[in-house]
Amino acid sequence: MDTINKYSDIIEQAVKSLQLPADRLPGLYEPIAYGLDTGGKRLRPVLALIACQASCGTPDPAIPAALAVEMFHNFTLLHDDVMDNSDTRRGKPSVQKKWDVSTAILSGDTLATLATQVLCRLPDPCLRKALECFNKSAIEVYEGQQLDMEFEKRSDVSLSEYLEMIRLKTSVLLGCAAKLGALAGAATDMEADLWYAYGEALGLAFQIQDDWLDVYGDPATFGKPIGGDILNDKKTFLMLSALAGPNAEMMKQAMAMPASEEKIKTVRRIYDDSGIPQACHNAIEKYTDQAVKALDNLNIAPGLYELLVSLARNLANRTK
Repeated sequence: MDTINKYSDIIEQAVKSLQLPADRLPGLYEPIAYGLDTGGKRLRPVLALIACQASCGTPDPAIPAALAVEMFHNFTLLHDDVMDNSDTRRGKPSVQKKWDVSTAILSGDTLATLATQVLCRLPDPCLRKALECFNKSAIEVYEGQQLDMEFEKRSDVSLSEYLEMIRLKTSVLLGCAAKLGALAGAATDMEADLWYAYGEALGLAFQIQDDWLDVYGDPATFGKPIGGDILNDKKTFLMLSALAGPNAEMMKQAMAMPASEEKIKTVRRIYDDSGIPQACHNAIEKYTDQAVKALDNLNIAPGLYELLVSLARNLANRTK
């Protein structure tokens, strides 16, 4: 049976094989190589490769698409760190910290364009549809980032608005990755759209689980201190659910508290009393089930189907 590691190894090799002219212009290309080399889950390119394997029997035709999506994702991280003034990324100094802000912006711009160049290595029969999907998803990611920034200044964000924001900022690129892989594997338009639906639902479950982990995760496993979203009054599924619930006034008072361990404890207690953890788990299960339902409408070999279902369930229950 195929394993996730098989596809992870393929994408790692593809990243290593990129011919970046760092010797000619190290100030531009070394930060790109550094960003790509910091690891991560490689979830998006893995989805592209699996979708292609399921569609045509081999992941190889989707390698350009998988690599392009991973490059684009890393471009967004370089710019995110600038906008958030983040000093670290995946346990290492961020590009803007290790070099400077201007370098992170320019290297990120270059990485985004390189991603499109790599995507153009796909064969002509699917290239137009692939570019349309890729560019549409890119615009949606930018829209999601804009909404996220606007939400920081608003006190009236609804839960439905939040779900749309995370769909744009996180989920559409997962959907795009799966669809690109299917297109590279000569899937029909209907099949490619079902792959998109799988990835999109997976992304929603993934982000809500991330919100939950920031409050209830184990810091030793999660890899960062618990409660950061609470201290920063960040709009999350948990916060907005509490503000829409019976303890809304208590939640508003807690949000007005100064950043402290006591604030984290108070908010967590309100979440517990309001049934927010269960609401999170219900939402995660809902979107995970949606992802699996999309698979059920595809003709996927049993081994790959089990791998994809397991991937969805494991992501929904991950601890880091």
